[in-house]
Amino acid sequence: MMESNEQVLNAIVDELKEIGLKKMAEELDIQYNSPDFIKIDRMELIRKIVESEYVDRANKRLATRLQLGHLKGCPQELSNCVDTAERTYEPEGTIKHLSSLRFVENGMNVCILGASNSGKTYLAKAIGLSACSRYRVEYFCTEELVDSLMLLKRTDKKKFGSRKKHLCSIELLILDDFLLHSFTDEDEIKAVHEILNKRQEANKSTIVCSQRMPHDWKAQILDDEVAADAIMKRATKHYTVMITLKEEK
Repeated sequence: MMESNEQVLNAIVDELKEIGLKKMAEELDIQYNSPDFIKIDRMELIRKIVESEYVDRANKRLATRLQLGHLKGCPQELSNCVDTAERTYEPEGTIKHLSSLRFVENGMNVCILGASNSGKTYLAKAIGLSACSRYRVEYFCTEELVDSLMLLKRTDKKKFGSRKKHLCSIELLILDDFLLHSFTDEDEIKAVHEILNKRQEANKSTIVCSQRMPHDWKAQILDDEVAADAIMKRATKHYTVMITLKEEK
């Protein structure tokens, strides 16, 4: 005996759910019971059914990336990062270029400089939030990240190695408050240099935010001119953004 349309529909819906395509199953049921079902173009029907699953999975992936990247709930928006009466971004056109995220695709680094409360963190997080839709992103306060790495180095060298390997693999790493305080020992310098160096070799992008100008970094790196120069060259290799507050001019 031939199955009815409803029986076929129910069988398809059950199969879609069984293989984890719940949103496609739901959308198929919705479209079938729509009064326009007979009239709808076949390709449009397929598009609607597939799109429902794609959007759901994309949203879940984004939520996961925001959570893992320490950016969940952040309100920053790139559209707000424009020249105003309070602040300017230099060089001109850099923000527009960075918002395209081509620098992440091409593995280029960005150094964001400016005084305290100039908007460095806002810009870095805004870029990170935008990048999460396409890439794996992680945001850190540099000092907290270095402290956690040094703790692992002392307590579990295997996890220390795995952690560094992970930090070198993500598409975009954001290091905020870079050299706000001095590195206290050579192991800290070595770890930061290794991460920046390996990321550059792997064409992975890094954003560094600092309120200290690069020529002043040496004093924060145990006055090690060689290490400071190596770190500076990697951090400032491609793009340097200067955020200037009006009262600074």
